[in-house]
Amino acid sequence: MSLPVTYVALFISVIFFILVLKTRKCQQLLAFVVALIGFLGTVLTCALPIWKVTAYVSGNIVTAQVLWEGLWVNCLLHSTGHRQCKAYDSLLAVPEDLQAARAPMCISIAVGVAAIFLSMLGARCTNSYRNENITKALMVPLVGIVFMAAGVLCIATVSWSAHVTITGFYNPLATEGRRGELGAAIYVGWVSGFLLFLGGGMLRRTYRCC
Repeated sequence: MSLPVTYVALFISVIFFILVLKTRKCQQLLAFVVALIGFLGTVLTCALPIWKVTAYVSGNIVTAQVLWEGLWVNCLLHSTGHRQCKAYDSLLAVPEDLQAARAPMCISIAVGVAAIFLSMLGARCTNSYRNENITKALMVPLVGIVFMAAGVLCIATVSWSAHVTITGFYNPLATEGRRGELGAAIYVGWVSGFLLFLGGGMLRRTYRCC
């Protein structure tokens, strides 16, 4: 689980720089960087095949296998260290919660792309529409709201998937060897969504950069 640890360390570093640069002029640029990191994390969350982790253990520990399930592919890890990954053979083969997560995650990414494009037009650090200061000033809070919407959508999606996984884990009818657990992508999604929301909130309160 080194990926979540690395991402949490990055998150702590961002918070540190926010506190250090609190009184400096370029808070708008910093807010954009925070939101951009969250956006990249959202893309990573969507691509990672580790939304759900299920261990299959027989009487002999040598035959243990671990199944990773993602939005687009699943991977089977053998106790020998060999890993096999493939795309789902059919849409019907995708677990229902992961099927439901595909659309909102793609929408979250699309909203993030729109926010990045708008931020390039509205940031005072860019050369686009430099003479239209009023328009740019009004656009920055809008960009912040769009980033926040992308973050909320990402958090809601991974939280729903986590809820389904945890509910299934404690389901008394589930087979002991097939109880799924939360994968690394869920934690990355939570942090990414928070960074998107944080960066968007900072942009809403920032009207000047340089």
